[in-house]
Amino acid sequence: MSKNKNTFDKNKLPSRHVTEGPSRAPHRSYYYAMGLTSEQIHQPLVGVATCWNEAAPCNISLMRQAQAVKKGVASAQGTPREFTTITVTDGIAMGHEGMKSSLVSRDVITDSVELTMRGHCYDALVGLAGCDKSLPGMMMAMCRLNVPSIFLYGGSILPGNFRGKEVTVQDVFEAVGRHSAGDMSDEDLKELEEVACPSAGACGAQFTANTMATVSEAIGLALPYSAGAPAPYEFRDQFCTAAGEQVMELLKIGLRPRDIVTRKALENAATVVAASGGSTNAALHLPAIASECGIDFDLFDVGEIFKKTPYIADLKPGGKYVAKDMFEAGGIPLLMKSLLEGGFLHGDCMTVTGRTIAENMEKVRWNDSQDVVYPTSNPITPTGGVVTLKGNLATDGAIVKVAGMTELKFSGPAVCFDSEEECFEAVKKKQYKAGDVLVIRYEGPIGGPGMREMLQTTATIYGQGMGDKVALITDGRFSGATRGFCIGHVGPEAAKGGVIGLLKDGDIITIDAVDGTIDVDLSDEELASRKKNWKTPEQNFGSGAIWKYAQLVGNARYGALTHPGAKGEKSCYADI
Repeated sequence: MSKNKNTFDKNKLPSRHVTEGPSRAPHRSYYYAMGLTSEQIHQPLVGVATCWNEAAPCNISLMRQAQAVKKGVASAQGTPREFTTITVTDGIAMGHEGMKSSLVSRDVITDSVELTMRGHCYDALVGLAGCDKSLPGMMMAMCRLNVPSIFLYGGSILPGNFRGKEVTVQDVFEAVGRHSAGDMSDEDLKELEEVACPSAGACGAQFTANTMATVSEAIGLALPYSAGAPAPYEFRDQFCTAAGEQVMELLKIGLRPRDIVTRKALENAATVVAASGGSTNAALHLPAIASECGIDFDLFDVGEIFKKTPYIADLKPGGKYVAKDMFEAGGIPLLMKSLLEGGFLHGDCMTVTGRTIAENMEKVRWNDSQDVVYPTSNPITPTGGVVTLKGNLATDGAIVKVAGMTELKFSGPAVCFDSEEECFEAVKKKQYKAGDVLVIRYEGPIGGPGMREMLQTTATIYGQGMGDKVALITDGRFSGATRGFCIGHVGPEAAKGGVIGLLKDGDIITIDAVDGTIDVDLSDEELASRKKNWKTPEQNFGSGAIWKYAQLVGNARYGALTHPGAKGEKSCYADI
């Protein structure tokens, strides 16, 4: 093979530290041991990171897709180096102690990708992710490292079919509630669970994975259309190969994630979340991604975008359709085109194509024969599918998904629980009534630790036919599959002395998702008196990764951060 084809100047790339000069002969010997040629060793080294595992269908196709990425890198004079990181899959972690690992895993994914890239001095990154926390975790790593990077979603699952009706895993969670209420037999539940998830891919509706996949295109880190194609579609390989080729182009022109993820790009990301009725978890992940770029962008900044964004994508759990349907109607670019033409997106933001959002959208045509995405002039509702709240019960904010809801105000007496398990047992036994506000506390980032999602509980309430008759508030989180009047991210959290930890049964709580308020009918004096008698609870963990997380993690308002972000860095990895 020719030794003159490499057009990249390694003197400016991190991999020079492991491949160039006589002192790196021992390092090169390892690469020869893996079958690399001299030419491949002296080309740029591109990390191809996947969250592949056998934990769930979300991740099972990532290893195969990574091979297509590697072909693209190699065809463009790069040397791909594949590696994997962890994932914790929420659908399987849900409803038990395992969910305490979920949010923790986001930061472990980011950290492990950073450490692998740093330790081996890779020059660029293509990251493939499939499940809820792996998407923001991978994008956070890209922004932290700031080497040329492209994000790839593994794709969504296909919808299941239960007796002629399309179903998702959400239907199975809600069926548990129907079963507990005596409205579904053991045999019917078993039949449903066997058909609900028929393929590889992440949960099919606009839950957290598809929400953050939508974000990846809108924020500019993913190639257009790549995040919408379902996992089983073999032509996903074309997107993967293209990403491998394009990351080499980004390396050539020096376009980095922090050139792409700007304040305007984050606003675009928040816009598509609201417009698609996306997961409330995005309001946790966008501030975390922003921090990796050194940008202040908290829950209230996200909320300001939500307030003025129309809800235009009719997606489950609040609407009719799943990700496959939107892809076949025109994909995420159709949604973005509608928002851009309506004046709701910043068209001048740069993307990994090397072109701006507006330039990427130039050839996208409106599809009149679909009803998944609406024009902004005729939205499903005039304001977004997600709303932030603030009041004496949540001075650091809270969040609720209102997509598909008709009643946006609720007031009722508190029924307090100090863990999800306590509440779930009460719900299973129907030890609550219409008009109650169920309060689940000590489930925040520190109090959990790990800020668990409450889908098991909320889905059971819905399955019992009580979804629109009660409200639920928590300092924990909700799954993107949650529907009903469910308020999460209440801050400050109970474990830090927040008002949610001072509530007593019978306290009247009022929630107004129109005005964006959440209050408890108690005077400042009464709250101060209760605070004096409050004691910091003993932590649930005394060692291990979750204990470590609890020592580091900050407020949900800022993204539950575990380090200072780009504002605290002394030097950027990409510049070593």
